[in-house]
Amino acid sequence: MKTSSNSVSTLAAPASAPAEAKNPIQVVERMMKLLDVLALHPDPAPLKQIALETGLHPSTAHRILGAMAQSGFVERGDGGTYRLGIRLLELGSLVKSRISLRETAMPAMLKLHAATGESVNLGIRDGDEIVYVERTSSGRSAVRVVHIVGARAPLHTTATGKLFLAELGQDRIRDYARRTGLPASTPASITEIASLEKELDKVRRHSVAFDLDEVENGVRCIAAAVRDDSGELIAGLSVSTPSERFNPDRAPLVREAADEISRSLGYVKRSAR
Repeated sequence: MKTSSNSVSTLAAPASAPAEAKNPIQVVERMMKLLDVLALHPDPAPLKQIALETGLHPSTAHRILGAMAQSGFVERGDGGTYRLGIRLLELGSLVKSRISLRETAMPAMLKLHAATGESVNLGIRDGDEIVYVERTSSGRSAVRVVHIVGARAPLHTTATGKLFLAELGQDRIRDYARRTGLPASTPASITEIASLEKELDKVRRHSVAFDLDEVENGVRCIAAAVRDDSGELIAGLSVSTPSERFNPDRAPLVREAADEISRSLGYVKRSAR
């Protein structure tokens, strides 16, 4: 009987070990949950609130937060409060420095190209112009649209340029109009400030911009915004087509592709409250 008792005692011992020691994956999952909750709090949060929002027992949350604080992922404040640590900023800056916009955008651009069969362009703002920094050319029929990498066009005539102008306040838009004179590239180009402001209002409402033969006769574009981790507009993704093949119903596809690139750059869209 004594031997049997010792055997039972030996088998029972592991059951008393902390769950973290038995299941490292669960610990990692809990760490991620704690980080997500702390990210929602601009100010240091008390342990009780953190435990409540993560669904963890306070002692478990306290133990994991203590380990994270030692590594700099979390900072412990007065009164048992916690907030995200400086180590996350260091790692985030490192990741950001290694991200290339063009390389990050290419998979989504190729996917959009495959879905539409049309030219896909990536443009950035340089002063009062859009500069095309990457493209995929259309392989459809003999009627093709080719935007040469490095080519430039005025902001107000391009779909991507309208995205950047739509980010500005009224005063800065009018400054742009006065500074450039809103020159026309084609008869369809917008050359009046009132018309431009009306057009930019549509861009803001629909989160997509159009160029309808405004840069080049017979060429139309749809563009959507690409944003970085801070939410800043850094580029426009556009699909260019000959006018006879233009289909405005492709706008959701362009938005989805631009959103995919933005997410890859670290952008997290905030839900409306």
